[in-house]
Amino acid sequence: MKHFDCVVIGTGPAGQKGAIQAAKLGKRVAIVEKTRVLGGAQINTGTIPSKALREAVLHLTGAAQRGLFGSSYRVKKNITIADLVSVSQTVMRHEWDLIRNQFERNHIELLWGSARFAGPNELYVEGPESVEKITADKFLVAVGTRPARPQNIPFNDTTILTSDELLKLDRVPRSMVVVGGGVIGTEYACIMATLGVKVTLVEGRRQVLGFLDREIGDAFHYFMRQRGITLRLGEKVQSISEVETYNGKARRFVEAQLESGKTLRAETLLYAVGRQGVCGALGLDNVGIEFDDRERLHVNDSYQTNIEHVYAAGDVIGFPALASTSMEQGRRAICHAFGDCEVGNYNTQLFPFGVYAVPEISMVGKTEEQLTEEGIPYEAGIAHYREIARAQLLGDELGMLKLLIHQDTHKILGVHVIGAGATELIHIGQAVMALDGDAEFFINNVFNFPTLAECYKVAAYNGLNKLNLVYA
Repeated sequence: MKHFDCVVIGTGPAGQKGAIQAAKLGKRVAIVEKTRVLGGAQINTGTIPSKALREAVLHLTGAAQRGLFGSSYRVKKNITIADLVSVSQTVMRHEWDLIRNQFERNHIELLWGSARFAGPNELYVEGPESVEKITADKFLVAVGTRPARPQNIPFNDTTILTSDELLKLDRVPRSMVVVGGGVIGTEYACIMATLGVKVTLVEGRRQVLGFLDREIGDAFHYFMRQRGITLRLGEKVQSISEVETYNGKARRFVEAQLESGKTLRAETLLYAVGRQGVCGALGLDNVGIEFDDRERLHVNDSYQTNIEHVYAAGDVIGFPALASTSMEQGRRAICHAFGDCEVGNYNTQLFPFGVYAVPEISMVGKTEEQLTEEGIPYEAGIAHYREIARAQLLGDELGMLKLLIHQDTHKILGVHVIGAGATELIHIGQAVMALDGDAEFFINNVFNFPTLAECYKVAAYNGLNKLNLVYA
């Protein structure tokens, strides 16, 4: 029976970084993967495929360059699913090779199979041909989540599907209903609409992406409608069914009945409301670890479960469930488990959020609504992309960057960006906030020209001038 210092369950971002950190500390490490490929949802069904799809769509449709070359600009007239999937597959294969190479270079033993605890320090790994029993001193559970599939919805993975099946479609549908206005739902709604699909998005709240700053959220609503997306906000789906005939004609389509009495019809329906944990098959009862009704694990600030030698990180512990935060959680869990590395401060208020919709959206820090509710005096400085030369070169005149500036100290309280390069641009503001910088930093330092980073200087001027601090 093999014994390890640490066994990691799951090869997604939390598992990868946790396993590598343990190996860097000189520990004997094994990592277990139940599927046939490495990388978890990040590489295979979530982050990478959806972003690869987005980039392929923006390029092939010419949508990203129309502000520069005109509204009729298009790289390819007839775009097929094969065109889109080939881009995703290329990136995914590269990531698989990269992860495997990292494991090999760090002498991490990769075990293929399903993991199940037999006891506090014992684990069964059920592979395709045999079952192996291993033991370890420490465990990191990083099994991630899967899309929620309520039993009352007749999923068939072709016309009624989740995000996991979207790239498996055999053709680009003419119409789609998207249920859920969270990150996954809005990203795919924008991608499909850019492809020319007639999209209707249903969201129970009055705003999609409810965590956004209200002004950014309102702007995003406008952009979505400009792309032809019909927004059904404040609406809830009562039932979903597949219909074979309509008005006496043989035609297969999906019908969604809303609680308000409306009926929505489309060729396909994407259900994107929440994700579900996958802890139920891990035998956690044999260790004394409990999970909630969505199979998520509760951990303390050090990512320990109620059993001190079993840690958990990534989507399996819930919010914020981002690939970026999962990586850091996995690393910090292992650092605590072995007590051999200094991880420094961990300011959860400075997590950057990125939404890879069309256009991109990113934010860090507080929203205007949060600052108002907390009674913090602030001023907003705005830079519109139409003022920025680099944005003109990129063909984006509609984007904007907002700085939220403390009225007295001029500290940066929040940064919100919508438009080209938003998810990259946000890190400048994040760094300044982490170093307790103020708006004067942007005015007193030089930025390359032309760049989108110039937005920070323009927004700082705008905000400070509103405070009657006259800058040229």
